[in-house]
Amino acid sequence: MVEWDREREMRELAKRLLFDVNEREGRFTLTRTVDVPAPVRRENLTLPEAEEVLEIWKLRGAHGG
Repeated sequence: MVEWDREREMRELAKRLLFDVNEREGRFTLTRTVDVPAPVRRENLTLPEAEEVLEIWKLRGAHGG
């Protein structure tokens, strides 16, 4: 899969899981403020790391845990 396609899929999953995605210089920040007791923020992630965070969140359910 092309890197651009992977990033697009990661962003689509993030949207479904109510995460905002910001990218700077090839590193990603994932932030979720909806339906969580405190904001969830993961910073300075590579694309594979961002994918992993989102996949784990998806498997754990709507509240990530």
